[in-house]
Amino acid sequence: MEKLKIFLSESLNPYLNIGTEEWLFDHLDPDQQVLFLWRNDSTVVIGRNQNPWSECHLARMKEEGVHLARRRSGGGAVFHDLGNTCFTFLSPKESYSRANNVRILLDGLKTLGVEGEASGRNDLLIPFADGPRKFSGSAYREKKDRAFHHGTLLLNTDLSRLSHYLTPSPKKLQAKGKESVRSRVVNLNEINPEISHERIVTALSRSFESFYGARAEITPLSLESLNGIPRLKATYEELQSWDWLYGHTLEFTHEMDEYLSLGFFHFQFRVEEALIKDMRIFTDSLHPPLIDELRELLLERPYTGASVHQALRRLRETHADLQTGLDELEAWLRRQIEV
Repeated sequence: MEKLKIFLSESLNPYLNIGTEEWLFDHLDPDQQVLFLWRNDSTVVIGRNQNPWSECHLARMKEEGVHLARRRSGGGAVFHDLGNTCFTFLSPKESYSRANNVRILLDGLKTLGVEGEASGRNDLLIPFADGPRKFSGSAYREKKDRAFHHGTLLLNTDLSRLSHYLTPSPKKLQAKGKESVRSRVVNLNEINPEISHERIVTALSRSFESFYGARAEITPLSLESLNGIPRLKATYEELQSWDWLYGHTLEFTHEMDEYLSLGFFHFQFRVEEALIKDMRIFTDSLHPPLIDELRELLLERPYTGASVHQALRRLRETHADLQTGLDELEAWLRRQIEV
């Protein structure tokens, strides 16, 4: 008989939930079938090698209370909110079957009135008269003794928020064409308005046990659980650290320009491990000493809105007559690089 384990997150904290995935994959006994069900408060999750300044609208996220999280695995940026239910399967590598996991998902959803179907390697769809619509996407990882399959189910997510917080390059936008997100995906609430995260958790847990013909050991997880699981606590702390979220970013340059009351400004920053290593300021401002001071105040500082605020506060002390213009300059710079 299969050894079954279900972890249910009671927390909406993305660092706990993503950390739990990592802990399951790296440290849990692989000789068992595991299902982890969870959801995050509003969060943009980027891949291991992505640049948050180029992928995300960081100022808008900060203003609206949206978390930034970085996975240890690759892939692109995604948006989670309370309208997404996330699932994670962990299996022994020799008995791993994506088809089994898909069957568990589809059988569980069928009890809620959702008739879905698998498409290709990653997606779950619902057929409509005008063509199928996607309600789930998946990704996969494996190592020598275990395999990992995770994804999301769209319950009642706000589909417009994805583009609100992500800022992909024009090439990415061009490659994906002009078709709107709404025309290709569907929320499960459109099929059954009674579907909720809690009902999904119950349906998938029962389907998981039914498929394997055994009762699962169910473990709730919360932030308090961290005190009893040292490895999970260490992962949680790393995933929310400045070094992991921002310092992990490879060297990049960032340019911005604007007409302000102090003149026209064109900034060029070179950022390495989230520190300003070099910068140039091109301007027709009538205050050259101020520009030199600003550059000196920002060099070797973290590439954050707080660094800009501290630098401009110093400038306001020495250039009190330029208070209004410096306030405007600070507000503009922070909108470009806010963290």
